[in-house]
Amino acid sequence: MNAENKSLIFNVRQHANREFFYRLFVIAFPITLQSILFSSKSLIDVFMLGQLSEADIAAVGVGSRAIFFTTIILTGITTTGALLAAQHWGAKDNKGLRETTALTWLTSTFSAVVIIFLLQFFASFVMQLASKDPSVIELGVEYIQITSWSMLAIAFTASLGAGFRSIQQPGISTFFSGIGIALNILLNWVLIFGYFGFPALGIKGAAIATVVSSIIEVCLFYLYLIVKNHLLRFGIKDIIQSLQVNKFKSFIRLALPTTTNFLLWAGGLFAYTAIMGQTGTEGLAAFAVVTPIEAVSLSFLVGIANASGVLVGNHIGAKEYDKVYYQAMLMMIIGFMVTIAVSFCLFLSKTWILDLFTALTPETRELADTFVSILCIGIVLRSIPTTLVVGILRAGGDVKFCLYQDVLTQWFFGIPIAALGAVYFGYSAEVVYSLFFLETLFKWFASIYRLKSKKWINNLIDVKG
Repeated sequence: MNAENKSLIFNVRQHANREFFYRLFVIAFPITLQSILFSSKSLIDVFMLGQLSEADIAAVGVGSRAIFFTTIILTGITTTGALLAAQHWGAKDNKGLRETTALTWLTSTFSAVVIIFLLQFFASFVMQLASKDPSVIELGVEYIQITSWSMLAIAFTASLGAGFRSIQQPGISTFFSGIGIALNILLNWVLIFGYFGFPALGIKGAAIATVVSSIIEVCLFYLYLIVKNHLLRFGIKDIIQSLQVNKFKSFIRLALPTTTNFLLWAGGLFAYTAIMGQTGTEGLAAFAVVTPIEAVSLSFLVGIANASGVLVGNHIGAKEYDKVYYQAMLMMIIGFMVTIAVSFCLFLSKTWILDLFTALTPETRELADTFVSILCIGIVLRSIPTTLVVGILRAGGDVKFCLYQDVLTQWFFGIPIAALGAVYFGYSAEVVYSLFFLETLFKWFASIYRLKSKKWINNLIDVKG
């Protein structure tokens, strides 16, 4: 081992102190919990509708993927707000923090309105991209058109959630997400199966439950901000101040590549869904089951990645650049170890999880079992690229690198190979699903190289006076 590597290991170990792990845990735990809660929304829908038929499972699988795709647009915007807010908080600039939160909400809400308008007219087209089954298409269209209205609520909760993460208080937004999930489960049970005198609405009931629970969640969240007169409770004055040309241009300059990055990535995920649809309804149903399981499993990694982003942003805002680099190395290692543990637990519990989906035929159940085994390897492959790209590099303002890497690996390598396997070579659903993880192999080398270059460390704010 040469002197440079010894020095790196020594410095990384020096930063692995009690304070670091405490801050990482305090930030990562509620973010992880919130990510699990968010991911479990689609899992709850798939699970409850999984008691009805495979057509319902396939329809909600494609529909929720389409909704996720549009939600990612809002996530790209709120991620920009989060990285700017984290640096304002590190620099102790409360006014800038509040104005950034206001601008994040305003931009997210405008985007949500556009999304709702488009989904009302193009839901059928979206469903036809992934399935040729008329019953699946009809059910999916109904689900998408109703659920799309929850985008307005998501714009608010995601914007405030980003602000709370940045000031290291993610537990507050997580608490309200928990209330939203509990309401969603209750309303799903009532409206899908028809209890308390309500008609059994099936997939339509699941969509209505999602919208109603999200509205109640927003009302309770805003009431909390009023009662506590919280720092992040922005008003008209903050919104007007945030729309100053220089601030708005700075926000959009960061938001465009970040949102484009998220959008293309989510579009790639939907492309994978469409590719799986070429293997038949059975493959699509198994994929619909494993997709929310994947999202929940990755929530632990997402928690580490977002907490890493908060710490990186805070240190950059405080101009502690050496601490940023060595702690980033440490957080990358932690992310890798966490995914190994999650993968092991998932493999041991896969039989119990799949037993919950009683409507699956034996053939689809066996296929889903194989998918979960493949997923256990896939989430480990995604560990380091996710920690670096979602958390560390993006928090340092290196948004263009993150964009280029995702676009090149996904759209010019992963998707074409998977499409060729499914459509041209006619590979089985298991092989096609395995091909979905090939792109992550290339991200390992590029993202680690970028981390070591230190070119990603950028101070994005200019606090005067």
